[in-house]
Amino acid sequence: MNVIPRQRPQNMSPRPLKVALVGECMIEIRGESVSGFSQTFGGDTLNAAVYLCRLTPSVRIVTDYVTAIGADSFSDAMRQLWRDEGVGDQHVRVIEDALPGLYFIQTDTQGERRFLYWRGEAAARSMFDGPEADAVLHALSDYDYIYLSGISLAILTASGRERLMRALCLARESGTRIVFDNNYRPHLWPDAQAARQAYGDMLRLTDLALITWEDDAALFGYADVEALFHTYADFGVGEVAVKRGMASCLIQCASGRVEVPADQVQHVVDTTAAGDSFSAAYLACRLQGGDPQLAARWGHRLAAQVIQHRGALIPSAAMPSLQMPSFSSVAEA
Repeated sequence: MNVIPRQRPQNMSPRPLKVALVGECMIEIRGESVSGFSQTFGGDTLNAAVYLCRLTPSVRIVTDYVTAIGADSFSDAMRQLWRDEGVGDQHVRVIEDALPGLYFIQTDTQGERRFLYWRGEAAARSMFDGPEADAVLHALSDYDYIYLSGISLAILTASGRERLMRALCLARESGTRIVFDNNYRPHLWPDAQAARQAYGDMLRLTDLALITWEDDAALFGYADVEALFHTYADFGVGEVAVKRGMASCLIQCASGRVEVPADQVQHVVDTTAAGDSFSAAYLACRLQGGDPQLAARWGHRLAAQVIQHRGALIPSAAMPSLQMPSFSSVAEA
């Protein structure tokens, strides 16, 4: 992923990098009926936004979340959580009479999770519909980086997704870098062909792809990672990091191929947000000047800690210490 600064007057001090994450935050409920339930909030891009904030100095990197919520107490509470974590909400759209989506997590004895969703009428589905969305879509070009996922694309209406893609094209033409996490969820798409079409359109705009191998193998039918790398090169993606759970991460970038072993965990409690946290740490490292190999080590380290706790967002006190080498300045978009 190239880090070429936008032109600024020489007498101006460097401004913070601006990163927008686009997606959906939902009400998260977990537990078993015999032992009670706990309620918090989560969602793939929201999880990434929170972890990105925790890993980057706010004076140099500003993180905003782009979504739509309702005017209800749950929406107010989730918005307050974002603010408490340092995630900006200036481009959060409030849709009256709408509600946030909801998901229920169940985990087995190995920590593998099963999700039950209620999101069909969620406010986030309409975040880019209607003239009320014009200002947010236009504002995307003001960001140095835009991060979104396959879920971000899947939940939108067809017209909303089309408007977002046009806005991403304009943003990229103005110098914005696009980061895409594939997160393929078949039940969110009418069929696999529709998903493949949307992913293909997205990948043609993508500078950094953070890919879960199982998801892409299921969607595109890749026989091996080599086939994936070849296809992504054809799409023009400059940097690809393939996440493979507890196996090593494989990276294809301008300097060649890199393999980074995963951190081994003896007791996995909950794999929720393992991939989201890896992606956030990878991006946090790259934004601060780290190379892809160091970025993958950051990703493995954070993901290993996350899967030893329940829920998508671990306590701040449980965050691992991730250190950057000495760099003269933060990487700029």
